[in-house]
Amino acid sequence: MPKILIAECKQEVSTFNPHFSGYGDFGIRRGRELIDYHRTVRNEIGGALTVFDAVSDVETIPAYSAFFISSGGTLAKAAWERIAGEFLDAIRTAPPVDGVYFCMHGAMASEEELDPEGWLLAETRKILGDEIPIVVSLDLHGILTDRMVEHSNAIVAYHTYPHVDFFETGERAARLLLKIVAGEVKPVTAKVAIPALVRGDELITATGRFGTSIRMAQAAETGPRGLSAGMFIGNPFTDVPALQTYSFVVTDNDVERATREALQMAQKFWEDHTAMQVPLVSLNEMARLAAAQTKGTVALVDAADATSSGASGDSNAILRKLMETCYPGRTLLPIVDAAAVKVAFAAGVGARIETTIGGTRDSSRFQPLSISATVRLLSDGRFRSESFGEEWLAGPTVVLEANNFTIVTSSNPVNLYDRSFYLAHGQNPQRFDAVVVKSPHCQHHMYAGWCAEMIHVDAPGSSSANLPYLGHRRCPRPIFPLDATVAFTPEAKIFQRR
Repeated sequence: MPKILIAECKQEVSTFNPHFSGYGDFGIRRGRELIDYHRTVRNEIGGALTVFDAVSDVETIPAYSAFFISSGGTLAKAAWERIAGEFLDAIRTAPPVDGVYFCMHGAMASEEELDPEGWLLAETRKILGDEIPIVVSLDLHGILTDRMVEHSNAIVAYHTYPHVDFFETGERAARLLLKIVAGEVKPVTAKVAIPALVRGDELITATGRFGTSIRMAQAAETGPRGLSAGMFIGNPFTDVPALQTYSFVVTDNDVERATREALQMAQKFWEDHTAMQVPLVSLNEMARLAAAQTKGTVALVDAADATSSGASGDSNAILRKLMETCYPGRTLLPIVDAAAVKVAFAAGVGARIETTIGGTRDSSRFQPLSISATVRLLSDGRFRSESFGEEWLAGPTVVLEANNFTIVTSSNPVNLYDRSFYLAHGQNPQRFDAVVVKSPHCQHHMYAGWCAEMIHVDAPGSSSANLPYLGHRRCPRPIFPLDATVAFTPEAKIFQRR
């Protein structure tokens, strides 16, 4: 009976966010709790479990899960050391296994360790040895380091953006792992590094140019001797030495095919890369456009403060500009501000409070904004996402009404790639004239499918699509769009475990 060990360590960070992430920003689950939780969620481990469960002679060994309740800034040294220690202790104390499935993100970074996923894989190899197969699933916004590929047998990545294939990615990873454990295949990986950091609507895989590269990857994965293939466009806000774009192809012991198809994917991507930017409008232009829109809801896209990309969540830049320009429309927006939440809880529902909002986590970019508001709702901030059922813990959360502005204010940042934070706190975005969307892209039906206009704002923030503004220091240079002249000579690097 093959025994398969399952473990997870997953977070996406912005190293430009000055507020460090901590141990409390993770949901920690061990043993049976790991299995029970993931059976209720359509994520990677949930998908993998359905594959393992369908095989009568496979036994799953749940080890450890550290899953980000929210993305955030660089993981503090002490928090990383504790998580890494617990993760590896769970590997050490697990019974002997025949294979390992790891669920990771790929854009994690701590104060000193800038490749946490690769480090964990290398340390796991020291514990389990070279013979035990390891398959890792990753977000296509991950950063595919050499160390990650060297110490795993195969990599499997999402094929969609916005991401709708968490579950399916887990299924693909599990099926591949079982083939390796059974001795049916011998994976070889070709990886090509591409000097580009990209953003914008062209990355939407269903409609944008990036989708062509992804469909090439899918064809490579399902074609002759194909095992896995994909593109990693990285998280441009995780400024680490390996940050760039990568194509990769895993085949069954066919180096020539893996190399050829990884190079073809990379070349196609490079043909399209200059179009993969997002046109942004200034805060002043945003205010003008919002005031001019008189029918339907206007979405003010503040991707610069996207908590799902590691930003701080405490930006009040759009609120400040709308207040300064006396925007009259009913506006819904999210802000992280634990101090304002405490004031509201102390006052109670219906009370009128004087407080400041925003600028509590990234004070270098945002200054607190004074408001007078009525407390409309108090919550513990615990809810499930509408997309995949993940449990989010925003901490104590309040709804504040400051004239025409409704501010859903949480103590902690949570992922905002759907509407669940609003809906869980009684706010339907469709009932407002304007809604602030702190995510670069959500599934089409979330906002774009019904909003009268989507305005992408060039606001300050640690996940700004205006990449030259951020000030990268560690990533390879020259790189698009940070440098004026960038050459690309495609070259494949081959990885195969003996």
